[in-house]
Amino acid sequence: MKHWLAFILLTSLAQPLLAERVKDIATMAGVRSNPLIGYGVVVGLDGTGDSSQSMTNQSMATLLGQLGVQQNAAAIKSKNVAAVTLTAVMPPYARPGQQLDVTVSSLGNAKSLRGGTLLLSPLKGADGQIYALAQGNLLVGGAGAGGAGGGTQINHLSAGRIPSGATVERGVPTALGQGDFVHLELRESDFTTASRLMEAVDRAFGKGSAQALDGRVVRVKAPAESGARVAFLSKLENINLNPGTPMPRVIINPRTGSIVMNQLVSLEKCAIAHGNLTVTVNTETDVSQPNPLAGGETVVTQKTDVEIKSDKGELMVLPSSATLNDVVKALNAVGATPQDLLAILQAMKASGALKAELEVI
Repeated sequence: MKHWLAFILLTSLAQPLLAERVKDIATMAGVRSNPLIGYGVVVGLDGTGDSSQSMTNQSMATLLGQLGVQQNAAAIKSKNVAAVTLTAVMPPYARPGQQLDVTVSSLGNAKSLRGGTLLLSPLKGADGQIYALAQGNLLVGGAGAGGAGGGTQINHLSAGRIPSGATVERGVPTALGQGDFVHLELRESDFTTASRLMEAVDRAFGKGSAQALDGRVVRVKAPAESGARVAFLSKLENINLNPGTPMPRVIINPRTGSIVMNQLVSLEKCAIAHGNLTVTVNTETDVSQPNPLAGGETVVTQKTDVEIKSDKGELMVLPSSATLNDVVKALNAVGATPQDLLAILQAMKASGALKAELEVI
């Protein structure tokens, strides 16, 4: 029994804890995607396009002129057309002929792009050069209907996607490193992780193969010949190592009220008092109708009541917490809404009770 326990202990010690591949924690310098943007016209809408938009009318007149049809922009009154912006991302090593997904978003006051078709439009990079051409039928993940006095809508109707809707016409050269070296850039700067990455590369390729330049960049000596370099990089990105312990962090999104924290967040003992102020506005519509022979007019009136309620904010003592589960229980004990927690967490961080980095996105 003792031998088995010793074997299990040695096996557990020999296995790396929280082992991750190099490709999961670092990227190669110079290997990056490139955003593209363009302007286009969507046609074929069922009366849900832009209404009397000079920009859309001018675009249609220009397009028709290129096709040999001379038309005055002021004479175009169609509601089946919408002006849109186009966005796409060209991945590294993209070559002419490769297809990209395109996101289409309305520029004007179009009610819906559902059922529309994007006409041939160029996609440009930051340097103003055309890198892809986009065209195709839109997929809009929503539905809506309306009539006189009412309507309903599910999801967003003024934006959609065209899967494989753009074709790359020009590639962006991407070098596999510079000279005799490639540079690995950590996704998060950390001197411990950079040091461990350097040691892991040295174990795999020999002492002196890697050098940590700072807390983010590690320089690695690589073969000069392109074929050998590709095989070398394949082996390099699959090396396992134990990265440094991540920093305790709380992510806050004030627009949506979202709060996300990692398992390293801890809490010191503190006291919290937080009161809520609720304002309720009720509006009732009344119709005042005179007698048939009075000669008056029917008038619609509105009656508005405003009610303000202030909840009592009691002082609560939160115990010291060492685990994420304890932190969540302590915060739930306050009984605050997600919007209230945004203010509470910021105050706790300012007082030093929250042991984590607070990041607002």
